[in-house]
Amino acid sequence: MSIARAERLVNLVLCLLSTRQYLTADRIRTIVPGYPEDANPEAFYRMFERDKAELRDLGIPLETGRNNPFDPADGYRIARRDYELGDIDLEPDEAAAVALAVRLWDSPELTGAAEVALLKLRAAGVDVDQAAPAAVEPRVRASEPAFATLLQAVQTGRVVTFDYRRPVPAEVRTRTVEPWGVVSWRGRWYLVGHDRDRRAPRCFRLSRIVGDAKAVSKPGEVHAPAGVDLMSYVKGFEDGHAQGTLARLWVAKGQAQGLRRRAEVVGTDVLDGVEGDLLEIELTLPESAAGWIAGFGADVEVIEPELLRKSVYERLLGALGAVEGKAS
Repeated sequence: MSIARAERLVNLVLCLLSTRQYLTADRIRTIVPGYPEDANPEAFYRMFERDKAELRDLGIPLETGRNNPFDPADGYRIARRDYELGDIDLEPDEAAAVALAVRLWDSPELTGAAEVALLKLRAAGVDVDQAAPAAVEPRVRASEPAFATLLQAVQTGRVVTFDYRRPVPAEVRTRTVEPWGVVSWRGRWYLVGHDRDRRAPRCFRLSRIVGDAKAVSKPGEVHAPAGVDLMSYVKGFEDGHAQGTLARLWVAKGQAQGLRRRAEVVGTDVLDGVEGDLLEIELTLPESAAGWIAGFGADVEVIEPELLRKSVYERLLGALGAVEGKAS
């Protein structure tokens, strides 16, 4: 199913769930985003019949009826009592999988289209059930500016270009990539695809992309290899994130008390003329701890492992760039 059709079906479901009235096909055409305004009536009705069949195949119950005996044509709605599921008992691992799927549902473009559909319903005088809970509740919040562009490029098969910041050595380079997928792992977003500059598959952390990305080809030009395992590329990119990693840190005297409470002092050292203690701390997920450690600024420096040291350095570099950007 195409992305455009999937969005249209979701908008149609939201529309028919949100009204107590029966809506005719002609009225649905003017309200629901996704139906071409310039399509002739026959083309629209064929499209609408396919959509109705698709919803019924998905198990969504469509009611057919008329608001009063004088209506010239049948209308449609979805009864919430028939649409909503009853109570379901899930095992903990099943519940976690469902929760993850819900988090990954969000699409800002889709959410906006659905809101427009409901506004059109109200503007058209349709009785909208505002008290009922939402049928679709988007959850994902991706703060990276390039996220939406990259996701759309994956869905439409377009080549993208973006500026990418490397932590070591500290530099920004423009990359041109054939995107295969956007993956979330351990709280981070990654783009996996074929790097035209390196002529090889590569993985890119979205937090290192400077600004937005740009699509530079026609749709359908990119096709992901059959059976490609995107997660294996991400895990390979972040190789070394083993659980139970022992980290050694230098901490300035009297500073970072929150960190000290979780660590053990194993010695002392002087760094750039400043006296401090050497601490050892057991980290379950070193990458997740990088942001927390970076928050202590110059009062804490990672000695080892090298991966954690680079991650903290990267965050400090990003914070410095943000401050300089505001100052300019």
